[in-house]
Amino acid sequence: MKKLLVILLLATGTVSAQDKLPEVHLPVKGDLHFISPEPIQYVDISNKDIEGDLALPNVLRLRFKDSCYSDAIVTIAGEKFIAQYHLWPVTSTENAKVEIQPMDTRPLDISGIGLSQPQMRAISLNLFCKGQRKDIEHTKAFGMKASLYHLYTADDYIFIDLGYKNKTNLTYDIDEFRFKIDDKKVTKASNVQSVELKPVFELFNQHLFQKTYRNIIVLKKLTFPGNKVLHIELNERQLSGRVIKLEIPYKDILNADIVPLN
Repeated sequence: MKKLLVILLLATGTVSAQDKLPEVHLPVKGDLHFISPEPIQYVDISNKDIEGDLALPNVLRLRFKDSCYSDAIVTIAGEKFIAQYHLWPVTSTENAKVEIQPMDTRPLDISGIGLSQPQMRAISLNLFCKGQRKDIEHTKAFGMKASLYHLYTADDYIFIDLGYKNKTNLTYDIDEFRFKIDDKKVTKASNVQSVELKPVFELFNQHLFQKTYRNIIVLKKLTFPGNKVLHIELNERQLSGRVIKLEIPYKDILNADIVPLN
């Protein structure tokens, strides 16, 4: 399906086969790394004598399979762009790297993708630099205080400005965050229906903190009835296993500030 997408783009002129492509040298006895500003979604190499793999979500590694050295066209698609390069073999044995620059890319307008990872990072950094505000919601447990500082919406996403304060002398070793939509009131006779949500982006990947913690976490925009709440649960690694839950009513999400997109 993704290969068909590239063919259609070529046919409609989004990526012109007649354009002069940027030339890149591929060492005959080394690796070439393409570094993408976004997670790479699709790669096509026109020469079967060149192999590639994703060393990281945004790093493409290419190399010649054997002693058959010839030029090739490589197509790389991210979340919001597509780029093509003309590869030429060189006798160098040193590894090389190429950062994909905006001037070498064409935009991709694919419905349903939403914000790219770099866009979410830029928005989150901007919101983080605003500084924490007065708590919208908070809760306390085990000498800990969890605070919801602010909620923002941009495109189809919710940006959650979240913080924790540790008043104990024990470092908090983070196991995981869990985001769940639960019933507001639970009785013993009721069937509890819980829906778990997975974040699409976290500004910081911090695993422990001594006294304070703050992060911007992004969820896909959601709606739920008034008899439900969004629970944010922070779990500590064993053996201590302290768990602190923060409850966010739907009215807070409805009152979230809108982040304008340029």
